[in-house]
Amino acid sequence: MPRENFNDLLAFIAVARERSFTRAAAQLGVSQSALSHTIRALETRLGLRLLTRTTRSVAPTEAGERLLETVAPRFEEIEAELAAVTELRDMPTGTIRITATDYGLSDIVADRYDIGVRNGDQVAKDMIAVRVGPDMRMAVVGTPAYLQKHAAPRTPQDLIAHNCINLRLPTHGGFYAWELRKGKREVQVRVEGQLAFNGTYQMLDAALSGYGLAYIPADIAQPHITAGRLVWVLEDWSPTFAGLHAYYASRRQSSRAMNIVIDALRYSP
Repeated sequence: MPRENFNDLLAFIAVARERSFTRAAAQLGVSQSALSHTIRALETRLGLRLLTRTTRSVAPTEAGERLLETVAPRFEEIEAELAAVTELRDMPTGTIRITATDYGLSDIVADRYDIGVRNGDQVAKDMIAVRVGPDMRMAVVGTPAYLQKHAAPRTPQDLIAHNCINLRLPTHGGFYAWELRKGKREVQVRVEGQLAFNGTYQMLDAALSGYGLAYIPADIAQPHITAGRLVWVLEDWSPTFAGLHAYYASRRQSSRAMNIVIDALRYSP
């Protein structure tokens, strides 16, 4: 039976349950004559009589009873599921998948993430972005012991002579070029060294162990700089980038649960 005829089945179920065209018509909001026409058309298409009609009563035939017992529960299940899905509009339920500290710059749509977190200048223009952290300044740091053995760099070009701790980018398998800025001058330095890591905190640990210079966010280096465990070099070349932003594809696709997560992450200075 074509799907457009499902309304005919719903009309039959109403009449068979109410055992009355009058009550079923009132329930469905249609006239008795229109309802009677719908039932006759359904019986004609099936080639079966579904209801026995008298002047005083209406009752399902054997075929009608079977149809009522088998089809009516299916519609009830559909209605229950639709009601359950509708409740999700107002209830914060479900799983929210987030990718963060994303050096690989994942495609959140292709990789089926709901939210991504990355620096604001790395968010694609077609994404909706919400700031979740302050602007981030970068720092080139090394231990006092390392800098006693190797003269502190005065210019970005001096980094070529240093043992630098690299950050490996998983997307292309290459190393991140250190971005340095002084006024309007910007340079990217491809540094070299014996160690490379996939994360900032591993780079910090390596720098603290005296393996060389690391280019890391100043906020995680600052406690060690204050304590004298690290020295900030090339400070006048240290750039500031747009802070971390949470981003997602479309407001039309956001759920109640996702909106709650975004609001919880939202940065308030």
